[in-house]
Formats: sequence, structure tokens, C-alpha cells
Amino acid sequence: MARTRDPEGKRRQLLDAALAEFSEHGIGGARVDRIAARAGVSAGLVYTFYDGKEGLFEAVYDTIVEQVVSGIPIDVDDLAEYAGRLYDGGLEHPEVMRFMTWYQLERGHRQSETRATVVESMTEKVTAIEDAQRRGVVTDRQDAAELLALLLTIANMWQLQGEDVRRLVPRAERRRLVVDAVRQLVAPAPARDN
Repeated sequence: MARTRDPEGKRRQLLDAALAEFSEHGIGGARVDRIAARAGVSAGLVYTFYDGKEGLFEAVYDTIVEQVVSGIPIDVDDLAEYAGRLYDGGLEHPEVMRFMTWYQLERGHRQSETRATVVESMTEKVTAIEDAQRRGVVTDRQDAAELLALLLTIANMWQLQGEDVRRLVPRAERRRLVVDAVRQLVAPAPARDN
């Protein structure tokens, strides 16, 4: 009986296993043999598909960016709920935020190497917010890039805090707080009567 070869399936297994390993240990503490064992493949396959541990780390980052961009599209007519969906994504996949924290710690000094997909995604979001500002749907008290930065920070704040801060607000109330805070942040100023 011939073995079925599924290179894309093996890549997916490696990426999933690498995400788990890197989110626990960062790139410095991660080991290729543990990643391969988690994926159920040989360690040599890592080097076949990727440029070693470094290449795999970067591939995991690229995959996360693509999934977030396509999986949680911005809705400028309801930025508060968009922030809520980002919060939900962080809750459903805490390993992603842990990985991104490791990435920032270990790659943050390489700011000049920002991926084109990240730049393109952020530019598109800023442009969409600017359009919403022109239509009067979103406040123009801050510029669009500042609003996006604040929105992303608020949406992800619970995953970035320690237990001491998380205890301040019950888990059941955190999403509501994110949505309410962003709703207030982006609300256009009320029209004045002359």
C-alpha cells in the first residue's frame, strides 16, 4: 500500500506545532525536535520546508498575520464590534497572543523588517477609518492611525495584562468593556445646534 503524500498537510501540522512550541518557549527556548514530535513528522522535514527554526518562526508569524487579516475584517461602520471580535479571537486563541509577545520581544529590534502584508493591512484599515471619518461615522478628534492604534490596544489589553489587572474586571464583563470603550472612543461628536 502506497503512502499518501500531503506536503500541504505536513506544512500545516508543522505550523500548528511550531505555534504551540514558540508560544510556550519563544524562539530561543524552542526546539526543532519537539516541534517535529508535536507535528508527528521527522525533524528533517522542518529543514525541508523551512529555513530551520528561524524560518519556521517567521512562517508562523506570516500565517498569523494572514489569518487575522482575512479572518477578522475591519468594519468601520461598527468599530466597537470589530474590537469585540478581535477580543474574541484573542480569547479563543491565547497561544497567538503569547506568540506575538515573544515575536515582539525577540524581533522588535527589527522594525525596519515589517512585513509588506502588515503594512498593507494597516494602511487599508487607516484608509477605511479615514473614509468613515469623512462620512461622519467615526470621530475626527484623532487621526485615523491613532484611532486604530488605540482600538487594537483596547481589543488586546486583557491578553497582555497580568492576573493582577485581569482581576479588576470579571471575565464575563471584559468583552463588554472593550466594546463600550471603543464605542466611546470612535463616536462622532454630537452635532451642535446653531
